Amino acid sequence: MATYDLIVVGAGALGAFHAYHAAKAGQRVLLLEKDQYPIGATVRNFGQVVPSGLAGRWFEYGRRSLEIYRDIQSQTDLTVRANGTVYIASDSDEWVLANELYDRYQAIGYPCELLSKLQCLTKYPLLQPDYVVGGLFFPDELSVEPEQMIHRLIAFAQKKYGVDYRPGSVVVDCQSNYGGAILTLANKQRFQAGRVLICSGHEVRLLFPEQLADAGLVVSKLQMLLVEPVAGVTLPGNMLTGLTIRRYESFQECPSYASIPKPEHLAELQKWGIHILFKQAIDGSFIVGDSHEYADATKAEDLGFHTQDYINQLMLTEARRIVTFPLEVRKTWAGFYSQTKAEIFEYDVDENIRIITGIGGKGMSSGAGYAEASIREMGL
Repeated sequence: MATYDLIVVGAGALGAFHAYHAAKAGQRVLLLEKDQYPIGATVRNFGQVVPSGLAGRWFEYGRRSLEIYRDIQSQTDLTVRANGTVYIASDSDEWVLANELYDRYQAIGYPCELLSKLQCLTKYPLLQPDYVVGGLFFPDELSVEPEQMIHRLIAFAQKKYGVDYRPGSVVVDCQSNYGGAILTLANKQRFQAGRVLICSGHEVRLLFPEQLADAGLVVSKLQMLLVEPVAGVTLPGNMLTGLTIRRYESFQECPSYASIPKPEHLAELQKWGIHILFKQAIDGSFIVGDSHEYADATKAEDLGFHTQDYINQLMLTEARRIVTFPLEVRKTWAGFYSQTKAEIFEYDVDENIRIITGIGGKGMSSGAGYAEASIREMGL
């Protein structure tokens, strides 16, 4: 039976970065993924690394994540592009919040710049002039290609640090013993390690279902659209808009947030958790979205795996209010991630087995930095 220092179950961003940091620290690491390749939240998102939208320790993890992405990108191509992030305010209330967030980040030395309406339209000529009041720009933030990044990260961890990666490995049992813990796969193959870390996303039924059922985990379903490239239209970096300013945690901590009104024309959009983001892929297409629907993690099927045309049309209508170029939809999809009111679910089954899941929508922006701190905390 093969023996390792650490076995990580789940090869999404959270699991893969834990495996990477542990292996970099000299540990013998086995990374197991139940599917032939990761298909969860890590690949069904915008690929935006935007610490500016996070709050508390997650902002600090995100800031560290920027450094980690850049360090790996200097050694191999993770598809990282350093074109920054802009938040476009569409009314005076959103502009107040943008200014307040600017002041806070200036005070702690996180680079950002306020853009006037004219500066926004000059830098981003694809914007509808009537939409824009001003912008808040973060030059250090990054974007990646979500369907490629995780595969390249795992390949790099394999090649440089010897991570043993085994996709298509469904773990059906995990138990501690005198030497650590033993995992059993569906094909009866067994592995042993001093420590086991389970990063299983919104999968709550295969391993430790009772503990996960009591974790207060909620699954969020997000709808996203891929829009065809348009000749001559480019978008450097990540573009987030007024509904994002009204939603993200960093803005919620601004002094004026609690007092800003909720305009009636945004009510239906906010009912479906819609905020409009744009990111251009390397091939010129645009990812546009997204929406949020919720269900208890033990009843995730209630959300369905379809996308609702009504929600897509709400997003497209709002997106057309923001940008001038035609939005011809190539495909739509739903993404799923788990979250918890406690920010993340960290649970020690015993001294050898730990579960970490429920990071919500923060994984791409803060997962690299969080995993580094987590591995350090585990003493690996």
